[in-house]
Amino acid sequence: MRVTVFTEPHRGASYDDQLRFARLAEDGGFEGFLRADHYQAMGDEPAPPGPTDAWLTLAALARETSRIRLGTLVTSATFRLPGPLAVMVAQVDQMSGGRVDLGIGAGWYEREHTSYGIPFPGVGERFDRLAEQLEIITGLWRTPPGETYSFTGDHYRLVDAPALPKPVQVPGPPVIVGGRGPKRTPDLAARYADEFNMPFKTVAETAAAYERVREACDRAGRAESGRAPLTLSAGIVVAIGRTDAEAQRRAAPLHVTSALPPEDAVVGSPAQLVDRIGEFAAVGATRVHLRLIDFADLDHLELIAAEVLPRLDGTR
Repeated sequence: MRVTVFTEPHRGASYDDQLRFARLAEDGGFEGFLRADHYQAMGDEPAPPGPTDAWLTLAALARETSRIRLGTLVTSATFRLPGPLAVMVAQVDQMSGGRVDLGIGAGWYEREHTSYGIPFPGVGERFDRLAEQLEIITGLWRTPPGETYSFTGDHYRLVDAPALPKPVQVPGPPVIVGGRGPKRTPDLAARYADEFNMPFKTVAETAAAYERVREACDRAGRAESGRAPLTLSAGIVVAIGRTDAEAQRRAAPLHVTSALPPEDAVVGSPAQLVDRIGEFAAVGATRVHLRLIDFADLDHLELIAAEVLPRLDGTR
């Protein structure tokens, strides 16, 4: 099982907070440090010091870490144009020596778009734009050196793009597509992604999503085309402790009113988290993203590194 740390800096974290957390995760044996791509907290209270840009942060982390994988869960397709995003991610991949994952989604949190003047079209158009962005980004990365890339869609048009820079990873950084959508999300994952992620739901809901994406892969002829099978991953909200009181203290932020949909958290002991990861493995997950809430709670991260990772196969 591959285990990453997933963080939400929009809840309130500086770059230095994230650097400290990423370095500790690297030292503790986690495979990756992934972060959300949001510009605003989702509760009613302000979250100082304010937002940090995901890709600006990851570029800096790429130069201040050496092993851990870095990426987004997930970049919002509404925030950036696909051509510049392909350049941005390829550059960070170069800066990291080939350690980047691009998680990308349609975008959903309307309030942050309104706050920062970002257009927020209807859900159908957002998914249409996401599909075109996936086609463009992967197309630019796969264009052979010395050739150009052009694309004409309903929302984006590229003419003779030089398709540079090239990422270190060939044909490009792994693309993560995920979510709870029953049709378009599995279809996009089957066509474009290297990993499908089901975020923060029950094992049963996750298993059902995996079945939908397997069916989408069959419809798309993914195996016949010679592409590798999708990595299946699960997101897990985590609040564990050495005692029940410690776990409940860490779970307190989960009870604050938020725009997020209901989630299935693991609140309890390290053994309970090991068991939950095993349940996800039984339905096909080979990677889990553990969502930790408090950047100041370094002991939480160290507890998982010491008491959970050694009990899982293939984490180090």
